[in-house]
Amino acid sequence: MQYIITAYDGTDEKAPERRLTAREEHLKSVERRFKQGEHLYGSALLDENGNMIGSMMVVDYPSREELDKWLKEEPYVVGNVWQNIEIKPCRVAPIFMELYK
Repeated sequence: MQYIITAYDGTDEKAPERRLTAREEHLKSVERRFKQGEHLYGSALLDENGNMIGSMMVVDYPSREELDKWLKEEPYVVGNVWQNIEIKPCRVAPIFMELYK
C-alpha cells in the first residue's frame, strides 16, 4: 500500500540543529529504502525563507504495520526532528510507477 507522509519539524530554536545532526543517517536510510522500492519520492518542505521545516515522502509498504515499523527506526523520528507526522493512504498513478519497473 502506498502512503503520503507529511512530517513537520519542531519549531523550537534547536530544531534546525537536530535536523542537521540526523540528516546524513536519514539520507542513507532513504537511499537504501529507495533501492528496495519502499520509498518512491521525497522532498524537504521549506518555509518562505528557504529553510527546511519538514519533509514529504511517498512510500510503498505492504501494510501500515510495516510503515510504522520503519518509522520507529527513521533517523528523523529517533532524533526528534519530526514532531508532527500526518500519514494518508494514496495511490500513485501507474505512469509514475513505471520508473520502478
